[in-house]
Amino acid sequence: MKQINKRRKIFNRSQKKISKFLCVIVTGISGAGKSQAIKCLEDFEFFCVDNLPAPLIPKFADLILESGNSMQKVALGIDLREGKFFKDLSKDLQKFKEKKINTWILFLDADHGTLVKRFSETRRRHPTGKGIEEGIKEERKSLREIRAVADKIIDTTSLTLSELKEMVASSLPTTPERSLHISIYSFGYKYGIPADADMVWDVRFLPNPNYVPSLHQKTGLSQAVRNYVLKKKETPLFLKKIFSILSFCLPKYIKEGKSHLTIAIGCTGGRHRSVTIAESLASYLKKNEYPVTIHHRDLDH
Repeated sequence: MKQINKRRKIFNRSQKKISKFLCVIVTGISGAGKSQAIKCLEDFEFFCVDNLPAPLIPKFADLILESGNSMQKVALGIDLREGKFFKDLSKDLQKFKEKKINTWILFLDADHGTLVKRFSETRRRHPTGKGIEEGIKEERKSLREIRAVADKIIDTTSLTLSELKEMVASSLPTTPERSLHISIYSFGYKYGIPADADMVWDVRFLPNPNYVPSLHQKTGLSQAVRNYVLKKKETPLFLKKIFSILSFCLPKYIKEGKSHLTIAIGCTGGRHRSVTIAESLASYLKKNEYPVTIHHRDLDH
């Protein structure tokens, strides 16, 4: 933990002095969509280089500066399979910081079953040269530290290409204002917690509309379910406490340079209570002028 905290300090990119140069490091688990993310960044007019050998990273920083204004936004796809030199990645990125080039790490991930399926469908060997199952486990273990210091982790398990592009776009730190974009997910615990959640709140303590015959087939998007959940005496107090926590935390996240925050609200099935609370939270944040997108992951289960 001490080593991770030390690296976290090295990778800290609070934007107190805004540079006109931005370098996005795109990395993650093999099969999670790194190449697709690179293509998304190309659409956003980034100068992209995929699989740049790590020894060339410091030289690439010099190239960015020498380019003048032609390479203000660049993206590097780095293959972490070459683990032998990634212990030096923090040193390389420190050189970017010294040269006044802002760096930002995007880490792509997906659940184990999805990765296995993707490799099986494409009939690709796992890059480690081992069997797919064993290779995924080994690679995930070797990437724990870089994942821990990533600025944004995107779970691509259930994302379409257009959804991935939207998430990449919403999380990029491309404006001097460093606005914080917030994604809110409602979900059902029976289907698992979203892997990329920064904050998770469990609302299973609230009375469950699922056991009310007239509400069972409805969802938290219906007014009847919303009234049932919001009028319970526990709910206003709970929301007040959440709003208080966020009003304290969000300005501090912005001050530290965080550009994207994912909040997950969970109930048993992800159709009633979590949806209602997520909608209420989104409404509160929008009133306070935060850019918000909301996703009801398990609404159709």
